Amino acid sequence: MNGPIEFSVTAVDRGSDARSGRLVTPHGAVATPAFMPVGTRAAVKAMAPDELWSMGYTMVLANAYHLAIRPGAALIGELGGIARFMGFPGAVLTDSGGFQAMSLAKINSINEEGIRFRSHLDGAPLTLTPESAIEIQQQLGADIMMALDECTPYPAEHRRALMSLELTARWAERSLAARISTTQALFGIIQGSIFEDLRRTSASQITSIGFDGYAAGGLSVGEPKAAMLEMAALSASMMPGGKPRYLMGVGTPADLLAAIAMGFDLFDCVIPTRNARNGCAFTSQGRVSIKQAAHARDSTPLDPACDCRPCRTHSRAYLRHLYLSGEILAARALTEHNLHFYASLMRDCQAAIASGNFKAYAKDASAGWGIDNAAEPVEE
Repeated sequence: MNGPIEFSVTAVDRGSDARSGRLVTPHGAVATPAFMPVGTRAAVKAMAPDELWSMGYTMVLANAYHLAIRPGAALIGELGGIARFMGFPGAVLTDSGGFQAMSLAKINSINEEGIRFRSHLDGAPLTLTPESAIEIQQQLGADIMMALDECTPYPAEHRRALMSLELTARWAERSLAARISTTQALFGIIQGSIFEDLRRTSASQITSIGFDGYAAGGLSVGEPKAAMLEMAALSASMMPGGKPRYLMGVGTPADLLAAIAMGFDLFDCVIPTRNARNGCAFTSQGRVSIKQAAHARDSTPLDPACDCRPCRTHSRAYLRHLYLSGEILAARALTEHNLHFYASLMRDCQAAIASGNFKAYAKDASAGWGIDNAAEPVEE
């Protein structure tokens, strides 16, 4: 590879901006569009790394802030980096900790220098600067690192959102200047809340910096769905076509189809894993709440169209029994199913784009889903 990563677009849909591609990292290639399961603390809840790999996941997400708190980035570096630490044979993308500035607002303060946290574990002070966020991610050995940003909360007044994106731009410059590694990619993050002019300003600022890829941040943080989709589409339209485009924290299967049609390549979200632990499964017929009494005597699989292990071996009645009994197997089975559903969705999208029929595929696939829940800013 000429740089930390290589990215090539392999096909473009005829009826939309959807594209498929190949992202080559030091830990292997990733076919795009790709969904990354969220493994905040170097573990995707209820799933073993080899199970994720067998489903087809070749890249997962972890969080630099949480890993810096425990067990420590230096320790993970000493043990060979985060992929080896996890026992995951693929690539890892690490978020910088900017999201925690919003989600953990009660225990932090933000100034020009960076974000001052009180550890959510023991109250110990931690200052995360653009420079230290890069140092932490370099120690972690992430294939793709994220520049430190301020994830603009919603709602935010125009002036507040402007200040936030300006700070993000200054931090982006500092993040890039701090990178030493030549084998780890670094992505910049576009902010701007739901204001079109600010999104354009931020996109212009961030894409003028020589990052290896670009992300749209600050979405799915409580804003109306229509605004999220509008700002995501605007962000995608202003990202360079020759580099990976990452939509952070989105979303439901319906959100993913919409975002893929905009030209995004990478996604992450806690929805499939968090919803699974709450008894909710995504199926080809839409969402299923396994806790409902209607499933008490249902001998059919969770999704007759699915070939995942839980659907091959467990009935809805049994899954409901496990969930109501508080059995760990319920979380494992539903999580495995949901992640299998998302992995299959990405493969189907790639195939549809390659054939030039993504728009028709997306319309047919989503016809029976009835899924419209937005991703909330809740961590794993």
